[in-house]
Amino acid sequence: MAPDSYTLAGTDVSIPTLGVGTWAWGDSSTWGMGSYDSSLTEETIRQAWDASIDAGVSLFDTAEVYGSGESERIIGRLMAADPERAAKVVLATKFMPSPWKLNVRGALLTALRSSVERLGVPKVGLYQIHGPISLRSHAALAEALAGAHQAGLVDAVGVSNYSVKETRSMAGELTKRGLRLATNQIEFSLLRRVPETSGLLATCAELGVVPLAYSPIGQGRLTGKYSAASPPPGKRGFSAHPMEVVDKVVAELRAIGDKHGGRLPSQVALNWIIAKGAVPIPGAKNRQQAEENAGALGWSIDGDDLERLDRVALSGIRSLQNRVWQHG
Repeated sequence: MAPDSYTLAGTDVSIPTLGVGTWAWGDSSTWGMGSYDSSLTEETIRQAWDASIDAGVSLFDTAEVYGSGESERIIGRLMAADPERAAKVVLATKFMPSPWKLNVRGALLTALRSSVERLGVPKVGLYQIHGPISLRSHAALAEALAGAHQAGLVDAVGVSNYSVKETRSMAGELTKRGLRLATNQIEFSLLRRVPETSGLLATCAELGVVPLAYSPIGQGRLTGKYSAASPPPGKRGFSAHPMEVVDKVVAELRAIGDKHGGRLPSQVALNWIIAKGAVPIPGAKNRQQAEENAGALGWSIDGDDLERLDRVALSGIRSLQNRVWQHG
């Protein structure tokens, strides 16, 4: 049985077992805001924000590179417009450690100060290294994160897309500096189970690191909205299994959902991730999606359900290039 919340290592910051990923908020080059998805607007985002917080889904994950900071700006406007809801929110954002940022401590502090300014907050609950792409050592990255913590700009620190070896290394370097590695944000879903089968989830559990699962419903593939006859649009290429294969996974999700009072395929898929000890952070572009996501809470699939889903889950192994550059 999964807990109702997690306390991030080394802090008193508590996060729910379900969050919201905000890559689509303001990133028109990838997700819409006037391109293929004209229904995504700042007003529909506000409705998703309100509905998520009201349902207890109070963790919002963003990044400096999402829409060149526009995702953070949108969240900042939402925070400023509704202080009562804002008080319940835990904000997570990320630093892109591009290889040319050799002065990583200075670059990280500059980026974080810009992020908190866009968000309109004095500090963030969680600051993450946005992928294992830096030319600097884990020691240098840990030193940079320690500097951000010492400056009072962040409570907890994390990483994204780190392997077992990389996670252990970063955790060790942070420990030397009096910090704990709190999270590792990874692509994890029924379409990409390899974080579990590779031992990464077990390593995170051993180290007290909370895995945050992005693309938890395969960018819509596990909602039942799409099929081999009606595939998803645009650039949704993560874990790009043929839809004929995905359809079989969705059929199992539907069957288990029916068993649990008519739960949606996406709610079952999210519940499976929660049962594995990870925190899914699906996107939400409107109130309906936010409410559907929240329907993954308050109930649990049983052992038989887990076994059924484990049998149809796909490994979804990605290339090194994708591991580095494709991440939420």
